[in-house]
Amino acid sequence: MIKETMRNNKLFGLWIYLMSDCIIFAVLFAVYAIISSNFSTNLINHKIFNLSYVFLETLILLLSSLSSGMLTIQKNKNNIKIIYFYLLLTFFLGLSFLLMEVNEFYKLILENCSPSQHAFFSIFFTIVGVHGIHVFFGLIFILSILYQLFYLGITNTIRIRILCFSLFWHFLDIIWICVFTFVYLNGVI
Repeated sequence: MIKETMRNNKLFGLWIYLMSDCIIFAVLFAVYAIISSNFSTNLINHKIFNLSYVFLETLILLLSSLSSGMLTIQKNKNNIKIIYFYLLLTFFLGLSFLLMEVNEFYKLILENCSPSQHAFFSIFFTIVGVHGIHVFFGLIFILSILYQLFYLGITNTIRIRILCFSLFWHFLDIIWICVFTFVYLNGVI
């Protein structure tokens, strides 16, 4: 009974956190909509974004979501090797996504498309950067689960943390689909 209450409290707390994050991203998307309505994003998007590169980023993040989902399925089974595999796979896919995002920022800055150059770039770097920060903390979350799993084994607490991580990771994927659709594809299609 006490364990079930603790589990429900942790999940409720996570849902509150995710809803507050929804508000943050909703505000960022609203600012993007206001800024992009004042000029043609078509001119900017065609010139600076490599859609095949961004599509690859998206594919990598979606694959990490799949591995996170498989992790959630495996959490109640006692095969620790499979759990390690999916945690590490999710970690490396997430890290690959994050490194690609940093590389994209680097290239944009080299092309003189930094946040100080135009309001569009300012909100672009903010939205994508805030998402990237969330991915970074998701990677830290994975490392903490790996550490705890190594020292404690599979416990109910670890199972709850895996579930919380997976919900968080899927939330990031949903946000990225919105970023990809409304920021990268806006004006291109």
